Amino acid sequence: MDNNIDNYNHAINLIERKNMLITGVKKIDNFDSEEFLMDTVMGYLIIKGNELELLKLDTMQQTVSIKGQINSLAYIENPKTKEKDSGLINRLFK
Repeated sequence: MDNNIDNYNHAINLIERKNMLITGVKKIDNFDSEEFLMDTVMGYLIIKGNELELLKLDTMQQTVSIKGQINSLAYIENPKTKEKDSGLINRLFK
């Protein structure tokens, strides 16, 4: 485990599952109205919900604001794994 973990500035503030402020965001890889995938200083974060909307992206402060119905959020080890899984599911149901 990294001893410099206290130097990271990563936090998630969720208000009534409708508004979210995330700090420590390095980049947003992909997003739409149902899912956000972003690279944070603590790993990849995937947020799922309904009617999700990017309110603010501040690259200097590394903050992101999202509004909409937040249903779940999870850290994933490798975003490529998610793409492979969804590709397999798509092939099974064609």
